[in-house]
Amino acid sequence: MSRASSARLLAGLLCTAALASCATTAPVRGGGTGSGTVVAVASINVWGSILAQLGGDRVHSIAIISNPNTDPHDYEPTPADARLIASAKLFVENGVGYDSWAAKAVKANPVAGRQVLDVGQLTGTPAGGNPHRWYSPTDVDTVADAITAALQRVDPADSGYFAERRKGFDSGPLGRYHQLISQLRARYAGTPVGASESIFAPLAAALGLDLITPPSFLKAVSEGTDPSAADKATIDNQVAGRQLKVYVYNSQNSTPDVSAQVTAARRAGIPVCAVTETLTPAGASFQDWQVSQLSALQSALAAATGR
Repeated sequence: MSRASSARLLAGLLCTAALASCATTAPVRGGGTGSGTVVAVASINVWGSILAQLGGDRVHSIAIISNPNTDPHDYEPTPADARLIASAKLFVENGVGYDSWAAKAVKANPVAGRQVLDVGQLTGTPAGGNPHRWYSPTDVDTVADAITAALQRVDPADSGYFAERRKGFDSGPLGRYHQLISQLRARYAGTPVGASESIFAPLAAALGLDLITPPSFLKAVSEGTDPSAADKATIDNQVAGRQLKVYVYNSQNSTPDVSAQVTAARRAGIPVCAVTETLTPAGASFQDWQVSQLSALQSALAAATGR
């Protein structure tokens, strides 16, 4: 669908939101959906899982995109989505052009007192920057802090409850996540790796890995444009020469170029790891999903390096 067609579709959908009603979207799973009267919504279930866990039973948390087979870049909102955003007391959008439909929905239906968090703005990510901020552990903590503060503004009577939820989230659910990140950085910092797109770049940086894939290739695949022949040739040489120890690809955005690279890496004996943009499986919590992926990466790096 063209951008113009998408814009017309969104405009039509937003017109239905003026009389916001109870949404039919299923509450996000994997971390305390809550049954409270505060409705809090996230554009994607990555942030929705964190929102649900921080809100606990004081918040009814809902994620709009929760299907692992959905590419958030190409998502087309429904009338129920527009009604849901209009009814929310807190709305978390990713920003940085990743879910532009969400920002349009908020603008089309201003609601007094509604808290809106734009992850891109919270993390200082510039326009055109990498939108996959949930792969940056530092940004995850920043967003969790902002969600807690927003919930306290929406429901000041439960401010202490939300503060305790935030504290417990770091020491409990996120404990293994942060532990793995520290272990991987300590053992594998400087290890050369390749990737299919920019989704892996924030995590690679956090782990201290040397991501040698041309940045222009990572950005092109992420944005759905054609990579240059020069970039593809560079990656072919990197794989053929086994210059990288592990290849990481986004299984929700596997283009013909990426598929060819995955095949070539496997033939060269280079371990291949898959990551996804949304929680996989759909009912997983943020931390379980991330720990699973980090554990797979750890195994791949161990196999490739012998340590």
